Amino acid sequence: MAFGTEELRVLRRALALALHPSPVSAEDVQDCLRLAESIDEAAREGARLRAFLLADLARYRAALPGTAAGYLALLEEVLRSGYRPDPDDFAALRALRGGPVAAALLERCRVLAEQDVRARLAGRAVASVPQSRTRLLALPGGRAAEEPDRRPEPGEQPRPPRPDRPIPTPGEVFPPRRKPGHPPANPPQQLAAG
Repeated sequence: MAFGTEELRVLRRALALALHPSPVSAEDVQDCLRLAESIDEAAREGARLRAFLLADLARYRAALPGTAAGYLALLEEVLRSGYRPDPDDFAALRALRGGPVAAALLERCRVLAEQDVRARLAGRAVASVPQSRTRLLALPGGRAAEEPDRRPEPGEQPRPPRPDRPIPTPGEVFPPRRKPGHPPANPPQQLAAG
């Protein structure tokens, strides 16, 4: 998305107001609203174009190998727009990799897939850090506002548990497993009739 000079002026003014609140003129408010509407419309148009391109890509992929040139050109275009190849794209590219364009696109898609996997794994690694080991900083108006005189020092250890809130024992947190019942010693026997 590219901004014109007038849009950049409005954006700069909006950012300045966000960082340093001050009285705002009605003209500034209207300019900001118009800019927001323009950005929303551009985002909607981008989403419509993306949906059209992806539907087109699926049609070309379904008609392979007869549409190889069109499919490869369209795949290259949607990759530039941020599209990530799916398994069908990899299968199509492997079938077409005899050509240099398809081989280059297959390698590019492999690199993108590896980047996505690494990003997901890095996100999981961060998310898997136990809550007790992450350091959270309070925002203005949060819990720090309740205790204005108490500010943690850098490198300070966490506070010990409050005496009015005892730490539960493992038996309270993890109840004991039930043992399976024993079968009766002498099961009742049924007599067959007749």
